[in-house]
Amino acid sequence: MSDFTHGFWPIYISVITLVSIIGTWIFLRSQTTRKLAPGEKAELMEHTWDGDLQDLNNPLPRWWLGLFYGTLVFALAYLVLWPGLGNYAGVLKWTQIGEYEAEVKAAEAKFQPVYAGFQQQDIVTVAANPEAQAIGRNLFLTYCSQCHGSNAAGSKGYPNLTDSDWLYGGDPETIKATLINGRSGMMPAMGEALGTNGTKEVANYVLSLSGRPHDAGLAAAGKPKFGENCAACHMPDGTGMQAMGAPNLTDNVWLHGGSEAAIIESIAKGRNGVMPNIDQTLGTTSNKEAKLHLLTAYVYGLGGGQAPVPEEAAAAEATTGADAATSEPAPAQN
Repeated sequence: MSDFTHGFWPIYISVITLVSIIGTWIFLRSQTTRKLAPGEKAELMEHTWDGDLQDLNNPLPRWWLGLFYGTLVFALAYLVLWPGLGNYAGVLKWTQIGEYEAEVKAAEAKFQPVYAGFQQQDIVTVAANPEAQAIGRNLFLTYCSQCHGSNAAGSKGYPNLTDSDWLYGGDPETIKATLINGRSGMMPAMGEALGTNGTKEVANYVLSLSGRPHDAGLAAAGKPKFGENCAACHMPDGTGMQAMGAPNLTDNVWLHGGSEAAIIESIAKGRNGVMPNIDQTLGTTSNKEAKLHLLTAYVYGLGGGQAPVPEEAAAAEATTGADAATSEPAPAQN
């Protein structure tokens, strides 16, 4: 049942429903109480068709009345057993949420053995299994395709998951961390600090980093400004920093567009990107961890997954990211 915003509505619905049923019963009774006496003929109505087809005022057939009264009895029985009268829950206490939870529980029990088998395997192995990929695709279509598209190719502002470009890293553990915790990326607006000319100069330098058409003079003037304002996150050579989610500006992959106008807009106005965590969406089902495992393997296996990061390298990268997080953010996102 829906939650009513005011106590008047459940009463209104209950009254309208019951009055309709009672009113229908009274109307039927009023139209069927008179019976023809023995030998009495039915009254001839005014209309006659095809010369001899007459409309007589005969009582309604008993079988038809029985069916109609049966629908009224069925309606009353339904309203007693199931919710239909405002806030009344019905004798059976049926709810849509309860029905959904029962179906989920049955599905979890059915697929638990399959999930358990894949969960015991590492991400790389699962990603190479066609059956696991088919299950992962269904999970992706349910939880991720609304933003990244059914083919995972993304769109403007939503990353393409089928290439080798990763904002935060494409190794199995990083992908799983992204799914569990979500991501919140923020690039501050630098238009006021750089000014109109400075913004255009930095934009042309960014264009030059990926070999795109640009004004060489403006790019030369923008290079030192990039070093002062952007290199802390995007690195001096523009290759980015995955620990902070700072994009690589040299690979010609653009999240918000790679034209001069789009880059100027990114620098001047900044960008904010949020990926919600899938952890809450999956709820508290018994197969939650297994679903995360399969979904991670599916994303990893789309074509751009990176090799697992050794523990020593992961610890060093985390330290670098923590140090860099105190620096001024970079003004360009590709």
